Amino acid sequence: MTRALRTARNGTILTFVLAGLLCGTFTVRVPALAERLRLPESSVGLVLLLWGIGALVTMQLMRLVMARVGSRGVLRAAAPLSAASLGLVAVAPSFPVLLIAAMIFGMAFGALDVAMSAQGSTVERAYDRPLMSGMHAGWCVGAISAGLLGTAAIATGLSFTAHLLIVALASLPASVALSRTYLPDAASGNAPEGRRGRLPAVVYLLGAVMFAAFMVEGVVADWNGLYLIGTLRAPEALAALGYPVFEAGMLVARLRGDRLRGRYGARRLIVFSGGATAVAFLAVIAAPSAPVAVAGMFLIGLSVATISPMTVSLAGTATADPGPAIAQAGAMGYAGLLLGPVVIGFLSAAASLRAAMGTAVVLGVLIAVAARFLPSSRTAPAERPAPAEEQLQLAA
Repeated sequence: MTRALRTARNGTILTFVLAGLLCGTFTVRVPALAERLRLPESSVGLVLLLWGIGALVTMQLMRLVMARVGSRGVLRAAAPLSAASLGLVAVAPSFPVLLIAAMIFGMAFGALDVAMSAQGSTVERAYDRPLMSGMHAGWCVGAISAGLLGTAAIATGLSFTAHLLIVALASLPASVALSRTYLPDAASGNAPEGRRGRLPAVVYLLGAVMFAAFMVEGVVADWNGLYLIGTLRAPEALAALGYPVFEAGMLVARLRGDRLRGRYGARRLIVFSGGATAVAFLAVIAAPSAPVAVAGMFLIGLSVATISPMTVSLAGTATADPGPAIAQAGAMGYAGLLLGPVVIGFLSAAASLRAAMGTAVVLGVLIAVAARFLPSSRTAPAERPAPAEEQLQLAA
């Protein structure tokens, strides 16, 4: 194993950490953003929608861009642009300017998200063993760090603008430094399937699985607090623990995910994870009290955590050049992340929030069923499972 490979692996993991930090920082300070510009909930929803649309647009464009320049070329531009555009969101003086800044941030972040997954696939291929789940654990580290830093910023009275600017200014040089660690894509510049023809059908099946998994994650991220407070009458302090507990479960599972995939294979693990997600969400819906439901959030995180990393990894092996396939599957996944909260909101208005969250149970079952149609040749156990101590190396 060469030093360049270890450096590339650590650099990719740290890029996931950086992405989780940037996205988490934006998310955790949304209430402060609304207060700063005196925005109603509908306007905040429009800001988040434009951020998501920007990310989706860029993800579709990445099918063409990465077929030409590869993930390394995209990352060298997208990571610094994501940090800089978070700074634009921080200083936006009015609602119209904020909408533009949010869409630019979403576009830059969409490119970053796809490219770092494609770079992870390149590194994984070079190692010839499962690594993607451990890389996605880096995202959890970044998101949890963003939550902790956000809590500290709120406790100390740090303004929305100052908080985001500090994170953006610290992330900008970090993203430039990380750009030196990436590997060139083996097939960048000559992958005709990304430019001239339709991608293999398995890519769209993987995208559908990722759509369902991201929709489950979106339900937890956007509705768990309201469910705990409104349905189970939890105090605000307890309800605030729901999402961090969920992310903690995700982190634990992703640290073990590559080893489990190496032992059981991706198809069997996705089938099991889908079923476990359905059971865990059913337990949360049936929980008699808020503390039990919060504990259930940890189980949901454990269950759903490895699905999206494995679908990304499998999409990266579906074609000679992983970039276009990962871009397509990722765009389908983000569509689920955007659609999930909307569907739950509509169903909760028509019935109840408890009943609406049953959608996630159905999604878990659908994941388990869809995974059975994945080709076993691409999901078999790796010959050399990664040792546990190498799952998450955050420093060279």
